[in-house]
Amino acid sequence: MNFIEWAVVGVCRVLLWISTTVIFVILVANTVLRYATGTSLQWANEVPELLFPWLVMSGVVLAAAHGAHITTSFLMDAVPPALRRWASIGSWLVVAVLYGTLARATYQMLVIVHDEKSPILQVPGSLTYGCVMGGLVMLALLALKSAWNAWATPQVPSPPDTETAVPEAHW
Repeated sequence: MNFIEWAVVGVCRVLLWISTTVIFVILVANTVLRYATGTSLQWANEVPELLFPWLVMSGVVLAAAHGAHITTSFLMDAVPPALRRWASIGSWLVVAVLYGTLARATYQMLVIVHDEKSPILQVPGSLTYGCVMGGLVMLALLALKSAWNAWATPQVPSPPDTETAVPEAHW
């Protein structure tokens, strides 16, 4: 694992644990208050709504870093071995450009959504969009790393008449 992947995975793990823990603690505390005293925290619904995108984006990036997303490998299996490496490099570069384009579009929207504030805590909407933008940047970095790995890994020819092994599911 290189430094970029290590940093992305580390940041996402911290965000995942913090957001999950804070959401859980707030929901439990609010439930206890509701049943024990008949009242609740005014802001208790707003904070989980603000943290949920951070939870989701960190999970998406972690899944991408661990290769746990659904893949369609039959297309790469159909490509002749001599072209497989170039197809892999090209497809990862296209993915990186698309994530970069989405991150740039999200960045341009930050000014627009910054004026939207949450009702109680007055947190700007740009915080959530910034989370999405950060996740897209990390996904672009991981795609560039995968393109680099495809470039740097020497091609190993497979013997004729061998079937490609189907990877096991990750559950």
